Amino acid sequence: MAESFLQTNFAQRIGGNKFGKDTKIYKFEKIKRAKREAMAKNPGVELIDMGVGEPDDMAFPSVISALQKEAAVWENRTYADNGCAEFKAAAARYMKALYGVELNPDTEIVHAIGSKSALSLLPACFINPRDICIMTVPGYPVMGTWTQYLGGEVVNLPLLEENAFLPQLETLTEDQCKRAKLLYLNYPNNPTGASATVEFFTRVVDFAKKHEILIVSDAAYAPLNFQGKPLSILSIPGAMDCAVELHSMSKGFNMTGWRLSWVCGNPLAVKAFATVKDNADSGQFLAIQKAAIAALDDQASITPMISAKYERRLTSMVQTLKKLGFNAKVPAGSFYLYVKAPKAASDGTRFESGEDFSQWLIKEKLISSVPWDDAGPYVRFSATFVARGGKEDEERVLAEFARRLSGAKFEF
Repeated sequence: MAESFLQTNFAQRIGGNKFGKDTKIYKFEKIKRAKREAMAKNPGVELIDMGVGEPDDMAFPSVISALQKEAAVWENRTYADNGCAEFKAAAARYMKALYGVELNPDTEIVHAIGSKSALSLLPACFINPRDICIMTVPGYPVMGTWTQYLGGEVVNLPLLEENAFLPQLETLTEDQCKRAKLLYLNYPNNPTGASATVEFFTRVVDFAKKHEILIVSDAAYAPLNFQGKPLSILSIPGAMDCAVELHSMSKGFNMTGWRLSWVCGNPLAVKAFATVKDNADSGQFLAIQKAAIAALDDQASITPMISAKYERRLTSMVQTLKKLGFNAKVPAGSFYLYVKAPKAASDGTRFESGEDFSQWLIKEKLISSVPWDDAGPYVRFSATFVARGGKEDEERVLAEFARRLSGAKFEF
């Protein structure tokens, strides 16, 4: 069969005429294949999935009821475009109540169809060819990917344990600082679980103002905070001059599949985002936006319950891993546990990378995790494993996690 003419028509940003011919297997596909293989070899044995990074519970009943009601409203059938005023007002109330940040809902908040969508659109507002987007690794790559699609460049700053998983901005060169347009931060962080401090955010704001760079603070995990109060970079003096922040209904409200977030902060940057967004989508279903108001206005009841569950699970996971020699600590926030992979197991298996160890866990212990080798050999365990039987089932899964690893001995 002759090769399709399309093979020569693909854009270089996705591989050009090599698109679809790459035989490299990416880590998430490797994980899926290993999970299928392990389950086929062990029929009837539960696979403990600590790799999935999304809540295991549904949205709260009051929010679901609000969605059912709003979905039946005739006026909500139309395009939402850049959002409804009621949702933006609720987001402003939420930002004030939880973070002490006062925002004008008309000019400083715009909704998005999830944080991923927002991160893909923001580079179109600022990036020209040769412009730089500063990213952190390991991390969520979407904004960097779209920067490269637009002809820009990505500079990756490693998140190292010895630096509390905070990027070292002073390692950037003068040329990089001059060409940088965007700086992406994500705290509490995926995958490390690290949280930012007021002191760190203050240094970042000073850096961004000095070099005229827009900070994009991805605060999707900000409500899931175990130490002190949740922190917004917009609470730092001067941040409104040089920052936007992304907040999400996903992690702190069990609304991942609802796909609703917002961009807030500097009004000129928010206006630019709204302009690009208006040419990319027609907004999230109005019933979802209005149902989310019920969640935002009840955050003081909803989010602490979710956060307490993850902290409880992470504490148990840390206790299990510490007994095996891992340098595991309950993170300051998020639902992730990020630990350095061992060098070898007592069965003689050696691990050259986090991916090697992750594959071994799936195949030998039927425990799924996610490897990260961008800044050293690490694996990420997520406390979002499914326990549909409530706290009792949660305790059962955690006990089984401990049992499966109990006989293992590792070399670090």
